[in-house]
Amino acid sequence: MSATSAEGLLGLDATVDEVLSAYDLGPAPKATLLHVSENVTYQVDDPAGGRRWALRLHRPGYHSLAEIHGELAWVAALRADGVVRTPPVVPTRTGALVATATGRHAVLFEWVDGRSPEALEPAALRGTFGQLGDVTARLHRHARSWARPPSFARFAWTWESTLGPAARWGSWISGLRTALAEAVVVGADAAAGVDDPGSRVVHAPGSPVAAGRGSRGGAAGEAVELLGRAVAVAQERLAAFGRGPQRFGLIHADMRMANLLVPDDALVIGTGGASAAQAAKSVKADEVCVIDFDDCGFGWYLWDLAASLSFIEHLDSAGDLVAAWLAAYQRRLPLTAADVAMIPTFVLLRRLLLVAWLGTHPHSDAVPSIPAYARDSCELAEAYLAGRLLAG
Repeated sequence: MSATSAEGLLGLDATVDEVLSAYDLGPAPKATLLHVSENVTYQVDDPAGGRRWALRLHRPGYHSLAEIHGELAWVAALRADGVVRTPPVVPTRTGALVATATGRHAVLFEWVDGRSPEALEPAALRGTFGQLGDVTARLHRHARSWARPPSFARFAWTWESTLGPAARWGSWISGLRTALAEAVVVGADAAAGVDDPGSRVVHAPGSPVAAGRGSRGGAAGEAVELLGRAVAVAQERLAAFGRGPQRFGLIHADMRMANLLVPDDALVIGTGGASAAQAAKSVKADEVCVIDFDDCGFGWYLWDLAASLSFIEHLDSAGDLVAAWLAAYQRRLPLTAADVAMIPTFVLLRRLLLVAWLGTHPHSDAVPSIPAYARDSCELAEAYLAGRLLAG
């Protein structure tokens, strides 16, 4: 049973207990489930000592042990070089960075207090994106100069591993069909008097979903055709863009709002008004903390911008958020006009990757309505094909 499903959590208690026994966590550490995604994350408390940690229990088969050590090597280097705020890894009693129990790998991190900026109102996100652009530029600059250990291993986010035949998160077509089939069923329930918030989705006139309302095959077929055209254009543009060293390298790959923490008592501000001297300062205690490097690997640098827009790509403010990110990023790492022109392609690529991911993670609470997310994805694809995506 997959550990990314609710059913997959059954039977993990013994595994978690065995993992915790490898650490010095006090006489009776308590693990509380926090989150289920590719991995399972727990909050671990030491009631006697008042200490707290975050435990990540890896999904079997998603990463090799060498890849996990590769991630942790980069995290350690980022911390040692003062590049970004990110929590340190807690070793086991024997000094190991990775614990293994019943065939599953686990990593323990120091706890970081704070909140995710995803709870902010859209208008307040611009400042966060300004700061995030600066943080991301520091990450990328470090990645370009860091001497990786000889044993370093991480996978690559390429066309083949995102939307291609070796897609790591599943098929975007299957995810789209599943979501739109659910939309039709929900709509039928609404007609029958079933009260479900998902049934209140309003489809734009002439959209693929609206055109196929009442027919699963019709809605999904029209949507797949539309997105398929957008995917073909994106693939062609990516091939022309290439993977040169100034465009493709080691990235975080999942720097979305849920993987950022800001102090509870700190005001998140952008770097838009910062002077060159202020921008050159090292990481500050009240700066955004970047967590969960589990998907880090080799990819296009601008993928990190697209990932920051995860689940909010359709907001009217998305163009302003991108502008704030770019302004801060380019103070450290200037981009060419060709780079900037590729941003809508990366945003669409990431969006469809998430459509695929939601299809294989139906339990996820990342979006209020998976059918609505699929509907909005169709509208984004139309905007992309018309050259209007992120145009404001």
